[in-house]
Amino acid sequence: MFDEPLAPFTWLRVGGPAEVIFMPADEADLADFLKGLDPAVSVLPLGVGSNTLVRDGGLDGVIIRLGKPFAAIEPLDGARISAGAACLDAQVARAAAKAGIAGLEFYAGIPGTIGGAVTMNAGCYGAETRDILIEAHGYDRSGNPVTFTDPAAFTYRHGWGAEDGVIVTRVLFQGKPDDPAAVEARMAEITARREQTQPIREKTGGSTFKNPPGHSSWKLIDEAGWRGKLFGGAKFSDLHANFLINTGDATAADLEGLGEAVRSDVKARTGVDLRWEIKRVGKP
Repeated sequence: MFDEPLAPFTWLRVGGPAEVIFMPADEADLADFLKGLDPAVSVLPLGVGSNTLVRDGGLDGVIIRLGKPFAAIEPLDGARISAGAACLDAQVARAAAKAGIAGLEFYAGIPGTIGGAVTMNAGCYGAETRDILIEAHGYDRSGNPVTFTDPAAFTYRHGWGAEDGVIVTRVLFQGKPDDPAAVEARMAEITARREQTQPIREKTGGSTFKNPPGHSSWKLIDEAGWRGKLFGGAKFSDLHANFLINTGDATAADLEGLGEAVRSDVKARTGVDLRWEIKRVGKP
C-alpha cells in the first residue's frame, strides 16, 4: 500500500500517511523483501500501534506490518509456549492459561503485540518480558535470520527488535506448570484491576512516560496539575494521569505538544526529567 493514512493503525488515532506499508505473506516473503530493498530506505515495524504516536507529516520509507501468518500460538512440552510476533499479548496469556502454563498472566494487562513486547521489554504488576523469554527470532535489515537468547540484557522498557535493526517474527517463552483455573483466576484479577485504573476504552497509547528512578510519572503529572487539563484536543486521563488521551479531534501535534509541556513543567518544578515511553515517529 502507498500513501496510506496511519491514524487507523494506531490506538491514538492520529498521524499522517506512510510512504509504503508492506504486509509479508510469510517469513520467506519478509526475507526476500528486505534483501531486495535499498539499504538507504528506512524500515519500521508496526504492530497494532498501541504505544506509537505517528506525527502529522507521516512517515517516509517502509512500514512493515505483520499479519495473520505471524500470529500462530503453540503450547509446547515443558511449560513452554511459542508465539508469533503479531499475536496480541492478551491472546498469548489466554492460550498459556488454557494449556496450564503460568507466568504469562501479566500479558493480560498489556495492550499490543508480542513483537512490541519483546522490543520494549513490556511488563506490568511486577513482571517483565525478560522474566519469561527464552529466545526471539527475526530478520535483520539485510533479510538474514537472527536469533536473540540473552533476555538478561533487557533493561527497563528496552528489549530487542526495531532499535537493533531487527524485525521480530516469533518468540519462545518459558512458564511453569499450573492448574488452568488458577492461572485464569489470576488473569481475571489483572484484567479487573486494569479496567478500574486505566482508560482502556479511550483513544490512548498506554503509559506515556517511563517511571523515573524513585518516582511515579502519574504522580508527578498529577501534582503538577495536568490531570484532565485540555491541550487542544489532547489531555492526560482523569482516571490515570500518565495516559495521554485523544479526546476526539486531537492532532499528533496536540498530543506531543502536551507531553512536552508536561515534561517541561515537571522538570521546572521538581528537577525530574520525564522520558517518553510512547514511541514518537514521523515528520511534524
